[in-house]
Amino acid sequence: MLQRILQFLTDSRAPPGEGRAQELEDAVAALMIEAARMDDQFDAAERTTIERLLRERFHLAADEVHRLVAAAERAVGNSAQLFPFTQKILNSLSVEARAGILEMLWKVAYADGVLDPHEDMLLRRVAGLVHVSDRERGLARQSALRKLAERRQAESGG
Repeated sequence: MLQRILQFLTDSRAPPGEGRAQELEDAVAALMIEAARMDDQFDAAERTTIERLLRERFHLAADEVHRLVAAAERAVGNSAQLFPFTQKILNSLSVEARAGILEMLWKVAYADGVLDPHEDMLLRRVAGLVHVSDRERGLARQSALRKLAERRQAESGG
């Protein structure tokens, strides 16, 4: 998995049998890890949110999600740039799907209950790099907040 992410970062050819879908998974996971780390506190709520969102979005088994998250953490630690990750998303998805990725990132940013200014800045940068308008970014944020509130209410039994 680490080899695949390193190849992804250097834009080398993917190993046989691994294609654009896995590159997209790598890119999304890396951006989620970056969003979680922006406030210097990558906590259990953020990790749980990332794992759930990756499992739901890409239909992955729990062990695949754990490997993907671990590899993404290493990749983010070895890269200071968002461009390789955002380019994969920009080149792979429609604007609606890119807005959906931003919604996922908002959920990660709000997973600990607080939006750090650095997280907000990151999501603004990512939105620009994946060509999602300010309006669509705002709608993705509203949708994420609404869904998080609904999820918390359901979990609390209310």
